[in-house]
Amino acid sequence: MGGVRSLTARVLLLATAWSAVALVVIAIVISALYRQSAERAFTDLLRAQLYNVINSMTIGEDNKLSGNPQLGDLRFSQPETGWYWIIEPLGTFAASPISSSSLGTSNIKVPTILSVPFNNRYERFYQTYDAFGNHVLVAETEVVLDGEGRAARFRVSGNLAVVEDDIQSFSRNLYIALVIFGVGSLVVNGAAILFGLLPLKGARRSLERVRRGEVERLEGQFPREIMPLANDINALIESNRRIVERARMQVGNLAHSLKTPLAVLLNEARLGEKVQSDLVRSQAEAMQSQVQSYLNRARIAAQRESLLARSEVEPVLERLVRVMRRLNPEREFHLSVSPSTLAIGMEQQDLEETVGNLLENASRFCKTGVNVTATPAAAPEGAEGDAARRAWVLLVVEDDGPGLEPEQITEALKRGRRLDESKPGAGLGLSIVTEITSEYQGVVRLDRGPRGGLRATLLLPGVLKDGT
Repeated sequence: MGGVRSLTARVLLLATAWSAVALVVIAIVISALYRQSAERAFTDLLRAQLYNVINSMTIGEDNKLSGNPQLGDLRFSQPETGWYWIIEPLGTFAASPISSSSLGTSNIKVPTILSVPFNNRYERFYQTYDAFGNHVLVAETEVVLDGEGRAARFRVSGNLAVVEDDIQSFSRNLYIALVIFGVGSLVVNGAAILFGLLPLKGARRSLERVRRGEVERLEGQFPREIMPLANDINALIESNRRIVERARMQVGNLAHSLKTPLAVLLNEARLGEKVQSDLVRSQAEAMQSQVQSYLNRARIAAQRESLLARSEVEPVLERLVRVMRRLNPEREFHLSVSPSTLAIGMEQQDLEETVGNLLENASRFCKTGVNVTATPAAAPEGAEGDAARRAWVLLVVEDDGPGLEPEQITEALKRGRRLDESKPGAGLGLSIVTEITSEYQGVVRLDRGPRGGLRATLLLPGVLKDGT
């Protein structure tokens, strides 16, 4: 049960298991009760027939048993049926025993009185077999027939196959009825459960719309049982929105407050002596880059946990590639996004800055062109919990330039390090890519691609169609 993650499947499984167990128990109990009732009725029938035989028998003037029992059952006159009556004189009563025509010249096995004693009504019932192999139930008693004390033993037997056939027929019909009832109950219960869980599906669809950015809160009419959950989710979404807005406002305020002092420093550096001005300018530019980097990290940290962080991959990459083609008309840029519905769980601005830095770096060092691909991917090695279950997207930016050796890759990822001073740049691109990716719990890998140039691989958290 712990492995069943669907609430609908769990409820249906429990209902099905309970119905199956209940129907099996009901079938066993009803069959047992019917067997008891059928056996009791059979015993009562034999007792009634026994006393019918007793009442029909007398001792004639010739001191012989006389009488013609009329039991109303043709089986007592048909041979080998298992339905017999037998009268045996006891003690000094020397008359010959008589029996039904169905018994013929055969007899039935009779247990001793010690093994099957008489009850308080001076009756005994036992099961035995006749000469023909029929399993029979025998009702037996002893009766004094006249004032002289002459007595006889009376037996009436019935074929137990009749009872078994009746019980089997009843059980078969009962099982068929219970199976039909069980299947019908499961269908009705399943429909009732699915109907009862529809509001949860509605809440899930509403949450998916929130994750896709179509709406800002859960919308719809929810039952009383899940309305508190919907209200709590809406409150959480509103709280996240306020946190993000407050973080963005603080980032903007800080950027504005630092912009003027840094601009003054850069302006003063241009007016001073060259050696000193170059030093002040380089340090001021480094301060600008550092401030912008940490402001970006603060903004990402505030936005990362938001339910609304989502970016469509294809339109973002197409826009970036289009810009790079315009800036580098002599180079080719190939883009492949499969499937086109891929989405990444990060802010569009961060995705653009990350891929934009990689594209700018690749266009600077490539010989003829750059390839950009985006495909679904498995979770990073060692991922656990939600990270292992969610979707992931693999972004690859590859050029055909000179590439980097393993020791150069480690050096290139350090902030402000430039391996080729002949190319323009501040040496911050790859470090920014690493910082932004790590803030979103992604993975960056640099190596030499099949075309000989540098291949940058980003493994970023994706977003499925259901919003997860």
